[in-house]
Amino acid sequence: MPYARRMPYVRQMPYVRRLAVVAALALTLTVGVGAASAQATGYRYWSFWDGQGSTWTYATQGPATAHPSDGDVEGLRFAVSADSKDASKPRSAPSFDAVCAATPAEPGKKRIALVIDFGTPQDAPGGETPPAARTACARVSEDATTADALAAVAKPLRYNSAALLCAIAGYPRTGCGEQVSGKTGTTAPAQSSAEPKKSSDSGPSMGLVAGLAAVLTLAAAAIWQSRRRRR
Repeated sequence: MPYARRMPYVRQMPYVRRLAVVAALALTLTVGVGAASAQATGYRYWSFWDGQGSTWTYATQGPATAHPSDGDVEGLRFAVSADSKDASKPRSAPSFDAVCAATPAEPGKKRIALVIDFGTPQDAPGGETPPAARTACARVSEDATTADALAAVAKPLRYNSAALLCAIAGYPRTGCGEQVSGKTGTTAPAQSSAEPKKSSDSGPSMGLVAGLAAVLTLAAAAIWQSRRRRR
């Protein structure tokens, strides 16, 4: 066995114990690879949030279909995230009154407080610097969407062919939900401009689980055969 040859303390153990140690080592190494793989991929995109008091909740629909009510607070954050569980929230949560204090109500209109967080330099595409975070009060028609509110106060907006929001106030200049290597902001090679995946799988893949099962099954079979020989 390769593990036993490299580790003298393993070679000195009885055969059954050697099998158990090798299986444990294989289990540890495989889980380590699975954890590294799970953290190796992210997507650079604008996430969308609903403000509730001093907290943010990940929105269940996109800005183009959300119809906020008068007095609502909506947030957007640009960052590298693996999925909705990993997504970075806007770094401030001001109240509606704080954002819209200087914007009086009008009949037939609603006011939406927007918090736009352009993210950190670490999450920025190469060669770009994120603008400072800002807030704005959009006074729009009663049937307006969040995208309409953004268009009123944070042009230019940019969308891709799948209606994914790619840029707010012109940031970033290029790219849209591209896959990157981990949290470093390094664009992964040979990528497509698909919408960021929202996978809820945060553990090892099914292939890794199957591999673990095979290792443990072989070890158990070897132990059983060893015991039969001793009888």
